[in-house]
Amino acid sequence: MAVSAPGSACGPLRLGVPGLWARGRRVPGLAGPGRNVAAASGLGASGTDAYCMELLRKRDYESYLCSLLLPAESRSSAFALRAFNVELAQVKDLVSEKTIGLMRMQFWKKTVDDIYCDNPPHQPVAIELWKAVKKHNLTKRWLMKIVDEREKNLDDKAYRNIQELESYAENTQSSLLYLTLEILGIKDLHADHAASHIGKAQGIVTCLRAMPYHGSRRRVFLPMDICMLHGVSQEDFLRKNRDKNVRDVIYDIASQAHLHLKHARSFHKSVPVKAFPAFLQTLQVLLVVGCGMPPQHGLMSSAMSAPRIQTLGRRSGA
Repeated sequence: MAVSAPGSACGPLRLGVPGLWARGRRVPGLAGPGRNVAAASGLGASGTDAYCMELLRKRDYESYLCSLLLPAESRSSAFALRAFNVELAQVKDLVSEKTIGLMRMQFWKKTVDDIYCDNPPHQPVAIELWKAVKKHNLTKRWLMKIVDEREKNLDDKAYRNIQELESYAENTQSSLLYLTLEILGIKDLHADHAASHIGKAQGIVTCLRAMPYHGSRRRVFLPMDICMLHGVSQEDFLRKNRDKNVRDVIYDIASQAHLHLKHARSFHKSVPVKAFPAFLQTLQVLLVVGCGMPPQHGLMSSAMSAPRIQTLGRRSGA
């Protein structure tokens, strides 16, 4: 079945609270200079802000907390950016057919295009993201990379190798960090290099933390090359096998995240201090891989069995 180009027909496919927002309706008069989207739609400024904050609080609590610690003038834009990521991340779990998922991704692609034409759809995350783009002149390329990569990831297939997982992390997590740096007004090559490595580490760790959730749905997304290297099958993870070769797989994958974290740290003297708040979520990487590589047994325990790690992995999405 071919996916038709989304327009207003994709309005009902948006994620959010049913009945709260008009489906597929455009806000009139957006093209006018200085026109406030919330005012034009008859909504208070806090309406769309509150929606993004609540979405983030419920679905990505760590990003919610880290966004609260950003400078006040950047906070609402960070909430919008992270809410946008949540909308994309949860598509895979909410659709029963890939075709529907592709339609939703097409809706968000068109939404990004429309945002840069000052014509966002009447959808709370889109409205707040439009404000952020206008306020900080955010780079469209990074937003599109996130959508494109999430779209490619709709297939329930394990990563063929660690490089595929790193590429996914770069295009999603690192892109989010590049945009966060822009929200903070940072344009610095060293900060970008650090963001690239931190994003890759964060993506790898998120994949590990989400293992219990994915396992409950009979899915395993760990890189196949590392699993094959240690003679481990997907069924070993689904059965929660704790043999040494299974622990070795987890250890090797986490070691790659630790390596990226180490590279990111090498830039700490060159990165502007103002950029540090963008990297607050590095804490979740530290919680799993630690300051130095943890023992294999401890890593296995935190990645596969701890209820708190399972909950956090489910909230943030892989």
